Amino acid sequence: MSSEDELSHEWMNHRDDAKSSDCSTARKKNCSFREHMQRLPMSDSSDTLEALITDPAEMFPLMETRLYKRRWVMLFIFSAYSMSNAFMWLQYSIISNIFMRFYSISMLSIDWLSMIYFLTYIPLILPVMWLLDNRGLRDVVVVGSAFNCIGAWIKTGTADPSMFAMTFFGQFVCSVATVYILGIPSRLASLWFGQQEVSTACSVGVLGNQMGIAIGFLVPPILVPNVDDIDELAHHIRIMFYISAGVATLIFVLVIIVFQERPEIPPTQAQAQARNLQPNEYSYMASILRLLCNKPFIFLVVSYGLNVGCFYAISTLLNRMIIEHYPGEEVNAGRIGLTIVIAGMAGSLICGIWLDKTKTYKQTTLVVYILSLIGMLVFAFTLNLGHLWVVFITAGVLGFFMTGYLPLGFEYAVELTYPESEGTSSGLLNCSAQIFGIIFTIAEGKIIDKWGTLAGNSFLCIFLLMGTVLTGLIKSDLRRQAANQPTEAQTVSPSDSLLSLQEYSSTSVRSLLLRQS
Repeated sequence: MSSEDELSHEWMNHRDDAKSSDCSTARKKNCSFREHMQRLPMSDSSDTLEALITDPAEMFPLMETRLYKRRWVMLFIFSAYSMSNAFMWLQYSIISNIFMRFYSISMLSIDWLSMIYFLTYIPLILPVMWLLDNRGLRDVVVVGSAFNCIGAWIKTGTADPSMFAMTFFGQFVCSVATVYILGIPSRLASLWFGQQEVSTACSVGVLGNQMGIAIGFLVPPILVPNVDDIDELAHHIRIMFYISAGVATLIFVLVIIVFQERPEIPPTQAQAQARNLQPNEYSYMASILRLLCNKPFIFLVVSYGLNVGCFYAISTLLNRMIIEHYPGEEVNAGRIGLTIVIAGMAGSLICGIWLDKTKTYKQTTLVVYILSLIGMLVFAFTLNLGHLWVVFITAGVLGFFMTGYLPLGFEYAVELTYPESEGTSSGLLNCSAQIFGIIFTIAEGKIIDKWGTLAGNSFLCIFLLMGTVLTGLIKSDLRRQAANQPTEAQTVSPSDSLLSLQEYSSTSVRSLLLRQS
């Protein structure tokens, strides 16, 4: 009997077994497609694959999927942890003029309290991605929340004009925690959520970070008023630091007690396939090399970095922009930042829901990118009009699209790179954003000092235009959608979760071919 006939005969036997037993029995008795591939002679494998794709009745074993209610608890805990860390990123820069006077330091030193988050991320992202792939989601979240808690407590002892070096060290420790956060939303969404809600879940995960930024814009100007007495100012700063440390400690305890690695039964067929991949069949470095050779993904990495790098620069320098045109408006500077982020949270959520319903990844990403460019142009040319209400409106429009772009980039990357690790693709996106964030923050800061805010914001508009062009050049290859296509029948409980073998087959072969390529 030829290898092709033998394979066909075995698959027909498995199909009969699946019809006469429940899903758990089927999972025990059926061989994986990879095992059948290994039995084929190299010369026959491509012909056999073509025959199998043509006849979908002779394909994959049935796989069980299920959604757990506790997936929302995991998402909430992660979002709270991300929120705490994001708040500490901006608690200095939004009241930069106050901290400059308190510590008697330069504006650049204050900017580095924000940019240290970007700089730390770049050398640490590869080791953390390796940790995520080899130790799992829970270990990464636990370690990250521990760094976040430790850094917050270090800063509680730095409310003294002579303690800038120590407060910088505490901020550095908190920045290490960021490396354990930014790549998690897409990974957590894929591990816990179903096909029709994965983009929404990723958006909610990003919302936690945005909520922290929003609080970082709003709360520090309220907790730390611009008073002349240094002792009173130190008292207000100390209160802010202790509140941050208390919240970080509570979240760390919740992570230790409640947060779980993944559900017992996968939520989607794509995740079920991923679990069949043996550890010795996965190479971390080979995965990175495949990603770096993926041209559409590289275009997305650069365009994502340009967009998010602009957002980081605006967030860091917002106080300087507002104070230049509206002196004494530190509180309103924080409120404008809050407006940017709240509008962006709405944009993120709407974009996530839209993606789940339409799956139009490239079209949505390109439209949002173009609107981000338009919003940046409007913000740049209206900032100096002398009307704060105009700034609030234009900042809200800018935030809706620029911040709303964040989850789009994550989810589009997962689609373009499946079945590679979501943490790896997200990590490379964020690494690009941190690099551009440092470049844009330093460059725009110097341009503002020399030529003003209009020149600085026009500088960012040029790079947003470049990112828009790159986004238009991305070839849309939605690999995860191809793997999940048969699961249009809803993901249900174990007793109802068997999918039609005929429906599941052809897409499963293609996804595993992508895994092998």
